[in-house]
Amino acid sequence: MKTTANRYAQWRKWAENVWYKDPFIGVCLMPLGFIFSDIARFRKYLYRMGVLKTQRLPVPVIVVGNITVGGTGKTPLIIWMAQLLKASGYKPGIISRGYGGQADVWPQSVTADSPAEIVGDEALLLARQSACPVVVGPLRVEAARQLLREADCTIILSDDGLQHYALHRDIEIAVVDGERRFGNGYCLPAGPLREPISRLQTVDLIIVNGEIYEDNEYAMQLVGDTAVNMLSAERKPLAEFAAGECHALAGIGNPQRFFNKLASAGLACKTRSFPDHYKFQAGDILFSDSKPVLMTEKDAVKCAGFAGAQHWYVPVAAVPEPKFAEQLLALIKKKARCAVRTLPAHTP
Repeated sequence: MKTTANRYAQWRKWAENVWYKDPFIGVCLMPLGFIFSDIARFRKYLYRMGVLKTQRLPVPVIVVGNITVGGTGKTPLIIWMAQLLKASGYKPGIISRGYGGQADVWPQSVTADSPAEIVGDEALLLARQSACPVVVGPLRVEAARQLLREADCTIILSDDGLQHYALHRDIEIAVVDGERRFGNGYCLPAGPLREPISRLQTVDLIIVNGEIYEDNEYAMQLVGDTAVNMLSAERKPLAEFAAGECHALAGIGNPQRFFNKLASAGLACKTRSFPDHYKFQAGDILFSDSKPVLMTEKDAVKCAGFAGAQHWYVPVAAVPEPKFAEQLLALIKKKARCAVRTLPAHTP
């Protein structure tokens, strides 16, 4: 019997072939894509006309999202932005959806010790690497208000939420996958788009994880050439794994990006994909041999409790081009008019 992960991997491969390689099926599904696109436009129109309400917060909000399904590198970028803002005198807090979290009550405050199965893998990674207050919940406005009640924040970073118009945003940043871009250019289910490509004309900044193609885009790279042992915390250059075969697994939005990274470092890996935010079990990461098993840091936070000496994760960090930092800080001062200030202990 096929496992859920195997069925997902097959479905994902089929969908990606349709969206990024096979134009015929995408064209057949194009009418459904047009319907999805019209619904997205109409929903945004309702917010713009005030039929659906947008809530404004007492501090500036920066939304970092994308218009495609799948991973683009938002979480590492959020961590980099949090560090930049702290170094510039701001007090950032982070909100997120908490995908994969199974809490009974939302929103949830996240610490470095929070269980990933409760708050979600990305939220736990954000809390650990940013050292910022983090609150997650499906309703971004409620998450942001709890964040302001509990922490002294002068600016909020929203991980994803570009389509969550109930939360007013002062700055919008769209992250684009430089390898896959927008596929066939259609909206779901005919293509990978959550909103039409024209949506990018309304955002403040576009940053590309990889090579840029347009003059208004900024480049970003995800760098990381070291593996960390999940049992001993030993650090080892990726190049040292090139001498023999390895296993590689990934339960992220774009697993192939991780596998390509390992291949570019000279590693020969047997790969296995899992659904994004997959809840790993011990058997998922065990193999009949003793070869090294490499995974992303996002997956590692869910596997730490049953990992062994053969398990390693590969942390990555976002490195945007310098002009992006300059433009972001200028935008905060110009559009959000954000000044470092102390908020009341309890913000309504």
